[in-house]
Amino acid sequence: MSDQFSALAAHTVIVADTGDIAAIRKYQPTDATTNPSLLYTAVQDPSYDSLLDEAIDWSKTQSGDQLENILDRLSVIIGTEITKLVPGVVSTELDSRLSFDTENSIKKARSIISYYKELGVDKDRILIKLASTWEGIKAAEQLEKEGIHCNMTLLFSMTQAIACANVKATLISPFVGRILDWYVANTSTKTYSPDEDPGVKSVSEIFHYYKSIGSKTIVMGASFRNKGEILALAGCDKLTIGPKLLEELKSSTEPFEIKLKANEKSNGSAKERILTEKDFRWEMNENQMATEKLCHGIRSFAADTNKLEEIIKKKLIQKKEI
Repeated sequence: MSDQFSALAAHTVIVADTGDIAAIRKYQPTDATTNPSLLYTAVQDPSYDSLLDEAIDWSKTQSGDQLENILDRLSVIIGTEITKLVPGVVSTELDSRLSFDTENSIKKARSIISYYKELGVDKDRILIKLASTWEGIKAAEQLEKEGIHCNMTLLFSMTQAIACANVKATLISPFVGRILDWYVANTSTKTYSPDEDPGVKSVSEIFHYYKSIGSKTIVMGASFRNKGEILALAGCDKLTIGPKLLEELKSSTEPFEIKLKANEKSNGSAKERILTEKDFRWEMNENQMATEKLCHGIRSFAADTNKLEEIIKKKLIQKKEI
């Protein structure tokens, strides 16, 4: 009997939600995705010192802000190492402090892709992660036209999902666990079965909407709090899962049901809704959970980026570079 990891992988593309190269090597997922929080955790491991040193040495040859250059190059160097371990794509997240800046998000994404090219990685192996703000979604619209594929993250609502489909984003990452966190903190219900989990229900609704309108945008459930949430979304296009839960899946042979199935007869049978900026902003304003979690996620990633910068500053001081 196969383990749950293998059984799930037969129906859903498994993505490693980590910047830990050792973990990716161990679980051998199809794709991998990183974010500032994961990179901050990774670079505290001494085994990453050589990669950070490489980024610092490269920054000496560049103009502009040294710290910004090091951060960008480090994310690309780690992403490049990950592309050697997975056969699919690797997501690299833009600085969350650009979440409300369409123009500079586009410029940064182009720069990141150029760095990957310098290191021999084709742009089709990379997804640029952008926050699912209106500004981030508009940046994705332009980038997709240029052939730069985007992963829309910090997504908590159907409104955001509809807007991402409108611009033909390559992939969305609706967050499951963070939605659950909000409901546990803000309602009288403190425990949910996997099928009643509000995060699971949100991703399921988005998945079925996308299939009904024939959208090519990939749905990748993210931010899981427990294995039950993962199995309740079995059949989703992709699921990005952290090492702890990957190990739980590897360690269990208990059978489970495939929950999400794309009905081929329904593809393209519904009419896609087109959102204006006014529609988007009003609906987000009316969705307290999505608005709060989006803002909190941006602040959290920005805070971890600041912490990562402090680690780099200490390294520069040790090397007497500043």
